[in-house]
Parts: sequence; structure tokens; C-alpha cells
Amino acid sequence: MPMHGSEPLITDQEERTVYQFFFWSVVLKGAISVAEIVAGIALFFIPPRFIVAAGNLLLSAFPSGTITDSVEAEIAKYTAGTVTFVALYLLSRGLIKAVLVFALLKNKLWAYPWSLLVLAGFVVYQTYQIWKDHSLIVVAVTLFDLVVMYFIWREWRIVARRSL
Repeated sequence: MPMHGSEPLITDQEERTVYQFFFWSVVLKGAISVAEIVAGIALFFIPPRFIVAAGNLLLSAFPSGTITDSVEAEIAKYTAGTVTFVALYLLSRGLIKAVLVFALLKNKLWAYPWSLLVLAGFVVYQTYQIWKDHSLIVVAVTLFDLVVMYFIWREWRIVARRSL
């Protein structure tokens, strides 16, 4: 493959493919961000006792076991302080990512490195959560974040090269 400086040149078809993966992964990340904002706002209005009751009702549909018992123990720890933390966490996480997604879709050059830094921070925190809680959901979210980061990085290189 021909080289331009230290960077290999890619074909127009490869650029279109990278852009498609970038676009759809960022749009999905944006949809998740909106869901986090809505969930964060909703948590401010849902009493903790209702969340605990709903969680216990859902768990009653499953047979007792290690996983069910672990989830039940986590639900029992759910307090007003926990709700406030989770609500603020989801709201701030969702708002930050929504702003970055909007800027990425507008091809703002500053948004590419900031998105990578923010997602890297979330990946570090999520890795800690995986180590601590062994959550498969957090593993899936982390893997998705890594894929999104890869396509943000690839698209950033293409956009930056075009703007020279």
C-alpha cells in the first residue's frame, strides 16, 4: 500500500467503509447517551422503595440461586443516596457523550481527541467495575466502547488528513 509520510494511504472505498462504521457506532452511542439522560432524569422522580420493590418482583420470577441472590443483595443496598449517585452519574455521562456525539457527527476536529479521552476514562472506570463486580453487561459496554473508540480514531485520521 502506498505511504504518505508515515501513514498508509487508504482507498476511497476503505474511507467509505470506515465512515459507515464510525457513523453507525457513534449514532448508537448517541442513542445510548439519550437513554442515559432519560434514565438519569427519571431516577430523580422514582422513589427508591419503588425501585427495590420492582426489582424484587422481577427477581421473584427467577429460581433462587447464586446470581439471583447476588442481585437481591445489591437491590437491598439501594438507598436514596445510591439513587442520587446513579441519577447524577447517568445524567452527566449521557450529557457529556451526547455533546461529543453531536460534535463528531458535525466533524468538529476537537471532538475526536476529546471523545477518545472521555471514552478512555469510562473504559478505565468500567474495567474497575468488571474487576470488582464481574458484570457481563459492563464487559459488553466496555467492548462496544473500545470498538467505537477505534472507529473514532480511524475517522479522525481521515478527517485530519483531508483538512491539511
